[in-house]
Amino acid sequence: MPDGEPPSTTAVAPAPPASARKTDVKVRYQQYRDERDLATVMDLVDNELSEPYSIFTYRYFLHNWPQLAFLAYDGDHCFGTVVCKMDVHREQMLRGYLAMLVVEKPYRSLGTGTELVKLSIAEMIKGQCEEVVLEAEVTNSGALALYQNLGFIRDKRLHRYYLNGVDAFRLKLLLPLTQQQEDEIAARELERLSLSDGGKAAAAEPPNPIGAHAEQHRVQAPDQCSHHAQEGQSQQGAQSQKDAESSLLQKFDALRT
Repeated sequence: MPDGEPPSTTAVAPAPPASARKTDVKVRYQQYRDERDLATVMDLVDNELSEPYSIFTYRYFLHNWPQLAFLAYDGDHCFGTVVCKMDVHREQMLRGYLAMLVVEKPYRSLGTGTELVKLSIAEMIKGQCEEVVLEAEVTNSGALALYQNLGFIRDKRLHRYYLNGVDAFRLKLLLPLTQQQEDEIAARELERLSLSDGGKAAAAEPPNPIGAHAEQHRVQAPDQCSHHAQEGQSQQGAQSQKDAESSLLQKFDALRT
């Protein structure tokens, strides 16, 4: 569990009976605002998830990373939410962490959970995150399928991770990189090689940042590497931050399809 945080889980489960499902719903998504939305998020999570959370846990995530939390509404009724964070991992990279995902049972199978995760990941890309991780119960086939469709892979199995004794899978998603991130990764790898061989690597050809990034996470993503190479060749220093973010979001969508 990252940084001592309480175990996370998801409320994605087998779909409810057809008679109980909501089918004609116009979903409205809203970014978390402030404490006005706190009670709504707490009620959703407390009602749907098995893991107990204190108000301090909610405030830890929502006060520090409000831009990563989203709520889904059917009219004035809030039926789904996602809560996340992002911070520096091992003093080297920015990592996003998906802590809570909830969708009320009658609203499942509408794609709301997927859309909530996509909204949070889009904000993580804007924040220069290099990867996203989360935990899901090994028995939660609905959650595992949802994240697999978004490009997450199983990184490790965590035994008896939850309070109910169930194991968890740690899932990981490698995000598209900006040119600046590629340069920083290459510099870190060059420094590591220099330290390991007494400085001889400093005169060698700089490492491929894309290859180093993919190897670090044990992810086979040839299409993604191709996207990075094309971006590195075509990107000029004059491209605005807004255009760069738009390009990265398009890459993320391409990787999911």
